[in-house]
This record gives sequence, C-alpha cells and structure tokens, in this order.
Amino acid sequence: MSYRATRTIRAVMIYAILTVFAAIMLFPFLVMLFTSLKTASDTFSYPPRLLPTEQITVEVPGFDRPLPLYNVSVASGETKPMALAEENIRVGIFAPLDAAGQPDVNNTVIRRFGEVKVAGGATPKEVVVGGQTMPVYEVEVNGAIAEMVVLTRTAVGKFVNPANPDETALANVRLSQPVTRITAHPENYAEVVNLLGFDRALTNTAMITILTVIGQLVTSVLGGYAFARLKFPGRDQIFLLYLGTIMVPFVVLIIPLYQLMVAIGWVNAMPALILPWLYTAYGTFLMRQFFITIPKEIEEAALIDGASRWSILLRIFIPASVPALATLATFTFLYAWNSFFWPLVVVNTGNTRAQVLTLALNVLRGRASDSPNLILAGAAIAIIPPTIVFILAQRYYVESVTSSGVKG
Repeated sequence: MSYRATRTIRAVMIYAILTVFAAIMLFPFLVMLFTSLKTASDTFSYPPRLLPTEQITVEVPGFDRPLPLYNVSVASGETKPMALAEENIRVGIFAPLDAAGQPDVNNTVIRRFGEVKVAGGATPKEVVVGGQTMPVYEVEVNGAIAEMVVLTRTAVGKFVNPANPDETALANVRLSQPVTRITAHPENYAEVVNLLGFDRALTNTAMITILTVIGQLVTSVLGGYAFARLKFPGRDQIFLLYLGTIMVPFVVLIIPLYQLMVAIGWVNAMPALILPWLYTAYGTFLMRQFFITIPKEIEEAALIDGASRWSILLRIFIPASVPALATLATFTFLYAWNSFFWPLVVVNTGNTRAQVLTLALNVLRGRASDSPNLILAGAAIAIIPPTIVFILAQRYYVESVTSSGVKG
C-alpha cells in the first residue's frame, strides 16, 4: 500500500472516530433542543421520537370538530387513513368454530354486542371449548349469519373514512398508527419567558454576568500588570499569599461572606451577586503570567519615549493580551451565568426582582413538572448564550493555551 493511501485511510478513520464522538456529545443537546419544540403530550409519546411531531386532524362532514387521523387495517386487510370518531366502544372479538369444534382464530371479526344475538333463541346454544362452557352467538359476516364464540372482550374506536363518511371500521386505537407530521412549537419559549418572571431572571443574569466579566477583566489586568512589571517591597510575597487564596474552598467562605452581606444590607439585593466576584486570584495569576511573556525591551523603549505606565498598559500590554483576556472572559462568563449556590444562599426564592436564571430554572422544574417541553425550553434559554460565547471565543482560548504551553 502506498504512503498516500495509508495517509488517506488514517485520515478517514480519524474523522470517522471524531464524528462518532461528536455525535455522542451533541445528542443530549439535540434531545433538549427538539424536546423544547414539542407539545407536552408529544414528549410522552411511545416509542419516543427525536423530532417534534403532531397528529394530523381532518374535517369530516357531520362532525363539529377536527378528527385525529390514523392508519387503520380494515376488514379487507387493506390499510387506510381513517379518522377516529368515537372511542371506548365495548365490543367482542368473535371467532367461528372449526370442524373440531375449536375457535378458528384466523377468521375473527369485531362486533358490538348490540349487533349480535345468542344462538338458540329461548334455549341458548352453548359449546365446550377447552373445558369451558361458552355461549354461541349469531354474527352477520358479509351478509350471511355465522355461529361464533367470543374470544375476548375489549374497547375499540370507531373510525370514519374522511373521503367517504359512510365507510366505518372498528379497530383498537392503541394498535392503530397515528398519521403524524413534523412540526415545531417555538411558542414554548415565549410561554417560559412569560412564566414566573423568567424574563426578569434572564435580564438579571445577563446584567450580573456582563458586570462581573467587565469587573474581573479590569481588576485582573491591573493586578496582573502590577505583580508582573511594577517593583515594590514584598511584591512576590504578597502575590504568593494572594495566589494561596485559590486553595481556600468556597464552602469555607460562605458563612463569613453571608454575614458580611447581612452587615452591609445587601441580602436579597443585586450587588451581593456582583461585587464579591469582581476580584479573583485566578484572573490575576492568568494575566500576570501572560504579561511576563511580553519582552521587557518593548516596555523600556516606551518608557524612553516618554510613555506613562497607563499608556504602556493600554497601548502595548492589553492589545497583546487579547487571547488571555478572551480566555478569562469566557471562564468568568460561564461561571457567572451558571452560578447557582451563592444566589440560592443570598437571594430569597420568592424575591423575583433579584432572581437569576438558575434559581428560576429550579422553580420552573417544580411548577412545570408535567410539561418537560417547557422545562427543556428554559434549559435551552440558559444554555444557548454560554454556548455562543464559547464558540466565538474558542479560537482565542486555544491560542492562549497553546502559547502558554509552548513558552512554559
């Protein structure tokens, strides 16, 4: 095998494997997205379907409402699209007796009990089948009367041919195949937004996320530049101490942080969701490490030309740090958008004015438990914005990781 053929086969196998894993990763997201466009009844359909569908209804003369359409097997063995006109009709499945006096299960018919009568008149005729005495009925089949026994009793539906309302058939509704079409119900999203103040939660989350991202970028850039370029007593010791705060678990900080919010009077208020997260040791560390990689000669040349520290930071360091800033912004956005525990602690669930998206989703999960389509529509609203942000910023994220990996 030639080298070119080997490379082609290897590339095809790699792309095939990657495609399979990509499909596995995307499948839950597609299930969420398509289910959010279904009706509540469609989410419980069996067998489950991925795409949203709805049953086709037709107008039939003589009925004041559209009737659902099914594919029904009629007496001739043919399958026809017929409309369901009546449900829960009590019927019997009748079978004729063969030469041995046993029911012929291959020639059964469905009849209402009002359409048959017991054979024998005043002395009802009976037969013994399998050791059990059974009455014999006179059943009309194709214009002739046949003696049959009841195999089972059940409930069926009455179906009408929409093209010929005089043609009817009795069939089991559960075993009949509904005639469906692919559809979508985007109004589920509007219903979720208008439900429980979800629009207010969405606005609050967007505002909190934007302010948190801007605040962390500003403080991290200033802190990172100070620890990377400015010389002052105890700089490295202070940085190590600040960096060590990353090892403190958040659960340890909850009670003192909550007491601080109570003392300030920010409980149930929006500032409690923003200000504690404007400063992060991780962001400062990330920007410091990136600023260190910028050659000092560039900064010294700017100082010789009379540039101030602010000018150097704004005109040299920040434009050169776009990948690191995009990475930090992406992480901060995802954390702020998906934050659940701290808002649960500091914001009362009944306070809809300061409620965020994660808390609203938690409430929606309980109140719309019988409507999975609405719950997944709310989940889609919460997931789609971070996904878009990650897709737009992933190029800078990869550049930042690659550059830090190459340069140590």
